[in-house]
Amino acid sequence: QVQLVESGGGLVQAGGSLRLSCAASGRTFSNYAMGWFRQAPGKEREFVAAISWSGGSTYYADSVKGRFTISRDNAKNTVYLQMNSLKPEDTAVYYCAADLSPTPDYYSSGYYNPNRYDYWGQGTQVTVSS
Repeated sequence: QVQLVESGGGLVQAGGSLRLSCAASGRTFSNYAMGWFRQAPGKEREFVAAISWSGGSTYYADSVKGRFTISRDNAKNTVYLQMNSLKPEDTAVYYCAADLSPTPDYYSSGYYNPNRYDYWGQGTQVTVSS
C-alpha cells in the first residue's frame, strides 16, 4: 500500500508562486514514476506534469510549460511542483499520483493518462485570484 499526501496549496494572486509537495510512503519510491494532475469544478481531471523514477525525464502539459517545474527528492520520498506566474485558470484541486511499475510506453505516451496511475493523493486546493 502506498500513501500520497499533498501539501502547499493555498490562495495566491495572479502572477504569484506556490510550491506543492507530495510525500509518499513505501520503500521503493525511487522506482515510481510520479505525476501531477488537476481538476477544476465542472471539468475533467487533466494532466499537469510527470517525472521519471530517476528525475531525468520530465513532461508537461502545454498550458503549464515554462511556468511549472516538477522535481523529486528520492531520499525524502517527495515530489514537488513549483508553480510560477500563476493564472486564474490554474485554479483547481491538484493531485499527485504514482505509477509503481512504469513500462516503456509510460514514457512515450502514458504519462498523461490518469488511468495509468496506481495510487492518488487526496488533493490540495490551489486558488489564483485575478
